[in-house]
Amino acid sequence: MVPKQYTPDYFPHWTEVSVRFNDMDSLSHVNNALFNSYFEEARIQVVQEIPEWIEDLERKRSFVLRKSTIEYLAPILYPDTLLIGSGLLRVDAARVYALQAVYSSNTNKLCSTAETMGVWFDLQAQRPTRIPASDVLSNYLLSSNPS
Repeated sequence: MVPKQYTPDYFPHWTEVSVRFNDMDSLSHVNNALFNSYFEEARIQVVQEIPEWIEDLERKRSFVLRKSTIEYLAPILYPDTLLIGSGLLRVDAARVYALQAVYSSNTNKLCSTAETMGVWFDLQAQRPTRIPASDVLSNYLLSSNPS
């Protein structure tokens, strides 16, 4: 379960994203369609911190989102800076399961959560491929017993 208030040590990776005025919809809050973009930005930053994954990107292999479940828990308003926590639930041969949360830095309250499953994909062969092993991967795993 994700904490309802921002807890800096819950997630192993944090990304800050500024809410832009044009992210707003006619109801004066961030349009739900933008939430996936916020989560994606944070996931890309995690991938870019794992050296073996970066090397595999140069070999035309990449992370492809296969499934995303987003919960919208509170509106995001302008202006604000979002704190997006990301952690890996598990990694198997070709799949990565992640949990993410968006917090408002203005209120420290939880606005949204996402559970995703991505596949490591060979772009030339157009099929899933084995995820490269990494010595730093354990740094991004969520604890099974968060404090």
